[in-house]
Amino acid sequence: RMSRIAFKYIMSIAIATLPLSASQPKHLKIKSNPISKYSKTNKTYLVLIQCCHNQTESIDSLNNNNGHARFPEKNPLINPLVASTFGAVPPRPRRIILVRHGESEGNVDESVYTRVPDPKIGLTNKGKVQAEECGQRIKNMIQKDGDENWQLYFYVSPYRRTLETLQSLARPFERSRIAGFREEPRIREQDFGNFQNRELMKVEKAQRHLYGRFFYRFPNGESAADVYDRITGFRETLRADINIGRYQPPGEKNFDVNLVIVSHGLTLRVFLMRWYKWTVEQFEGLNNFGNGGELVMEKGYGGRYSLLMHHDEQELREFGLTDEMLIDQEWHKIARPAELNYDCPMVNSFFPHLHQETSNTQSL
Repeated sequence: RMSRIAFKYIMSIAIATLPLSASQPKHLKIKSNPISKYSKTNKTYLVLIQCCHNQTESIDSLNNNNGHARFPEKNPLINPLVASTFGAVPPRPRRIILVRHGESEGNVDESVYTRVPDPKIGLTNKGKVQAEECGQRIKNMIQKDGDENWQLYFYVSPYRRTLETLQSLARPFERSRIAGFREEPRIREQDFGNFQNRELMKVEKAQRHLYGRFFYRFPNGESAADVYDRITGFRETLRADINIGRYQPPGEKNFDVNLVIVSHGLTLRVFLMRWYKWTVEQFEGLNNFGNGGELVMEKGYGGRYSLLMHHDEQELREFGLTDEMLIDQEWHKIARPAELNYDCPMVNSFFPHLHQETSNTQSL
């Protein structure tokens, strides 16, 4: 049996799409208000359905209570009528900064993995220093923007070494600069199983080298492909947070919010692979960046994030980017979020017959 609420919801959609003369009974008065719009072309009203809000509720209250997150029909990216009513889409964060944890006890002595659960392995004293130095570098970089209202929002893996990294990394920042943080299990380290046997792990890593770094799954653990799947879910959450202005204080528009993701080497490489749609072959050519190191995705001139806005070509080549990947990063510097790269260099290199087509064209 259909509930009364569901029936009313379906009927309201039907009413909204009927001609005015047919859809408006005598007892129903549809008034022009901030969330309805009359079309003179087909004599219909476009009505936003609001299940839990009075239609006379102020626009400010809808903005300030994060209503966009709870009701997709109020998301300006989904509903153009809302965008024109509520104003422009919230400004995107200036940067997404990827930070690998500082030196851990496991980085120094692999035997630690045989007796301490991976999530409980902490930083060395050197690792804490590396993290604090990373925080200072980030602070210096942001201060060069010249914006007095800059802030940081952190996403952090729940492992001990990443939590300790964030605590040390945040030391150079005052409370007013920290917009918030979220512990995010989906950006945890690749799972290698439970307590690790050192001799067996050497064998497993040798087999991974033969099988392929992306698809090889450790017994009772994960492959990089498994990490890719959970990173995909995190990426969609991150994009939603950006699009609804999760980091913006009520009634404000801060154009210098910087996101910091504190995670692990392989996880961050997979994140970049997923974000920029790199291939498996391109992923397997990447190198880990050092403990306490950072990689910066900075907003370009069109609004997309490019690694070349902050890093130079030599740095990115050392990280493992190829000519094609660098050309794509140049495109990201000027492209807008909704655009598609029709001149993607991967197309010509992937389809062999296009080389012949190009040769024939040049010969003419």
